[in-house]
Amino acid sequence: MSAVDLFPAIDLRGGSVVRLLHGDYSAETRYGDAPLAVAEGFAAEGARWIHVVDLDAARGDGPVNREVIGSIAERLGSAGVRVQTGGGVRSVDDAAQLSDLGVSRVVMGSAAVREPELVARASELVPVAVGLDHREGRLATDGWTVESEVSVEDALRSFPTAEAFIITDISRDGALNGPDTDGLVHAVQSSGRRIIASGGVAGLDDIATLGGVRGLDGVIVGRALYEGRFTVSEAIDVLERSA
Repeated sequence: MSAVDLFPAIDLRGGSVVRLLHGDYSAETRYGDAPLAVAEGFAAEGARWIHVVDLDAARGDGPVNREVIGSIAERLGSAGVRVQTGGGVRSVDDAAQLSDLGVSRVVMGSAAVREPELVARASELVPVAVGLDHREGRLATDGWTVESEVSVEDALRSFPTAEAFIITDISRDGALNGPDTDGLVHAVQSSGRRIIASGGVAGLDDIATLGGVRGLDGVIVGRALYEGRFTVSEAIDVLERSA
């Protein structure tokens, strides 16, 4: 069993590094104005992937952080570190532009739920991960502001060309209250697809638990890193020992 990949997260709003609580734009914590330096620090500690989210684009305010994303992808790509980017990727053109910037994988969420065929078309240009953000198993779209009747389980069967799925329990995102391990185990076992966990990781015990989930592909971590609960290198070490 190979080790689960760690995806340190950089959420961008107006060029700054921030985190939201439960996806609430009014509950924002700011962690600085140097996202490239943050990304380079994560890479220096051994991260093989960086997960970048454009929160402005996700809310429909336009791709105002695209230049920053491009600088991260260019600088880290030369060191063999891959960038996975989401937030406002709503068209094949969006995916193509991010690919041209050097992004290794784009994340499509709201647009994919509304129009699954977009994933198939975008996948011809760049690997696509489908973001499945949910509350109690039902997907939420448009920056988590619109509730959907689509279930996570149904969505996992709807995107045959997707390279991966990122499953986020919104109630846990940014809350440091532990991941939805049971739900993730079920998703991995029932779908057989590449699953990346997101939301709730609070400490190295959570990392160890997720590292032991057979078949899980990766885990995205944000607030716990920024609040110093553990480092990227410590988390990678735990994941490697848990494999």
